[in-house]
Amino acid sequence: MAIDLPARNTIRMSWQRSQASLVDTDQPAPAYFAGVDYDTTLTRAARPVIDALSSELTNEPVCIILTDAKGIVLDRRGGDRSLIRRLDSVDLSPGFRYAESEVGTNGIGTALEVGGPILIRGDEHYTGVLRSFACAGAPIAHPVTGGLLGVLDITTQARNSNAVLLSFAKLAARRIQERIVEEANALDQALLSDYYAVCRHTGGSVIALGDEVFMINAHAQQHFDSTDQAALIDRTRDARGGTKPVTFIADLPSGTIARLAYHPTFLGDTLAGGVVQIKEQRPAPRTAGDGRVPALPGQAGTSPLWRHTIQEVLDASSRGDWLVAEGEAGVGKLTLLRSVRDYTAPNRRLVVLDPAGPTSPDAFLAQAGAELGSGADLIIHHAHLLPGEVIQGLTELLQSVRDGALGGDPWVALTMIAGLADSPEELATQLLHFFPRTVAVPPLRHHLEDVPALVRHLLNRAGITGVTLSAPAMNQLMRLPWAGNVSHLRRVLTAVARRRRAGVVELDDLPAECHATTRRQLTRMEALERDAVVGALASHHGDKTAAAAALGMSRATIYRKIRDYGIVN
Repeated sequence: MAIDLPARNTIRMSWQRSQASLVDTDQPAPAYFAGVDYDTTLTRAARPVIDALSSELTNEPVCIILTDAKGIVLDRRGGDRSLIRRLDSVDLSPGFRYAESEVGTNGIGTALEVGGPILIRGDEHYTGVLRSFACAGAPIAHPVTGGLLGVLDITTQARNSNAVLLSFAKLAARRIQERIVEEANALDQALLSDYYAVCRHTGGSVIALGDEVFMINAHAQQHFDSTDQAALIDRTRDARGGTKPVTFIADLPSGTIARLAYHPTFLGDTLAGGVVQIKEQRPAPRTAGDGRVPALPGQAGTSPLWRHTIQEVLDASSRGDWLVAEGEAGVGKLTLLRSVRDYTAPNRRLVVLDPAGPTSPDAFLAQAGAELGSGADLIIHHAHLLPGEVIQGLTELLQSVRDGALGGDPWVALTMIAGLADSPEELATQLLHFFPRTVAVPPLRHHLEDVPALVRHLLNRAGITGVTLSAPAMNQLMRLPWAGNVSHLRRVLTAVARRRRAGVVELDDLPAECHATTRRQLTRMEALERDAVVGALASHHGDKTAAAAALGMSRATIYRKIRDYGIVN
């Protein structure tokens, strides 16, 4: 179809490219990307610049838009409600790609094509619905490498178009480039400082991780061969970008088990990276004969991390060491202790006491004394819930056991939730010194490769033998963060089994919460909204436009919800 080309040469060439790309002249169709990284060098450097520009343009009918080098919108600020609604109607919002090849001539895509700043006035847009806007886009290049990072675009209604828009866009792009240099230098310096300090202090193996920086010290290079080094580097990916200290285990190809302690480095409130200290613990898990951790009743999973955890508890139980099993709620601390004790001391009676129950403090202490006096082994579940008066009584009781006053040689263990700030002070100062070992039981999200085995195990324990999961359904379960850990997985499988008692569970049969992979804790209202979006998508067979209409929201809004909640459709 012949079209009248605009007079300006740059715009005319853009229209010709748009026509060659078969862009719809009536309605743009930008692609949406759900897995966009919104925390990058570009977005961090741009944030204060956009904040300042937004402040300068307060009450002005303009919107500031930041995209990456592909034209995918990363941030959108300012603009009155009317302008925002109109931008939503053409999908000019986070997650959508405004490449020239998809939406035709526009301030973002055309700036990327020509490699320079450009102002696109209303009727210069190739697509009709965009002609009510004026857009000024200025590319942002990395100040060191020269590589294209993205575009800073200022959009307003066509009637407000003027050359000042382009001046603002170019100025903001320059400010962002300056911020990238400042931030990179300062962040790298902060990370280097921490790295060198740890190297000097420990004299051991150290790795530093940053956005653009990776360092492994000479000690690590000399101490670990190339295969083990590759495994260590791969394992540290779990820590990259973390804002809290974390310790994790790596089973290395050589058979060595390494303990990796990650500590983040901050410059003010900005994460600069992190430093990982590596300590060799001991050779890989041992057994009497075949080199494998024994299969324990009530346990499922063969990942290196889970095998290591079992072996730690086995070692302590075999030696009779009292220990603390610490971890998040629902990770299986009590089940693990029971399984290990049944394996290492099958002829001993094991009693579990829980301060969360209705028993009074006096009755709790009396029962604990009676059981220990009878020679039984004891697990105190939820020890972090023990009140101060019970801790004091238990301290005296356990001291009596240590002194031999009660006779016998009972084994005692505690389970606790890790990192609780409101645990009684007496727990640490009086009780825990009786327990020389603390074993960290990992959250399920740290050994997701065990999910298939856990699914089979939990279904069998519940007597559900006629149900299997399809490969897509199982793969989806392995992508989830499992905030409630194994207990959470059990609840999901129970819900699935109520609806399907036999046959194959497909992806669509999973509960709504399993279609969202977001790792943050949702509020009740957010969870309801997530379920509503998942339900609408399922009802309309994945048609996002129809689902958005059914929910009374725009197409741009439902895409934002899908991205925010990590919904898989």
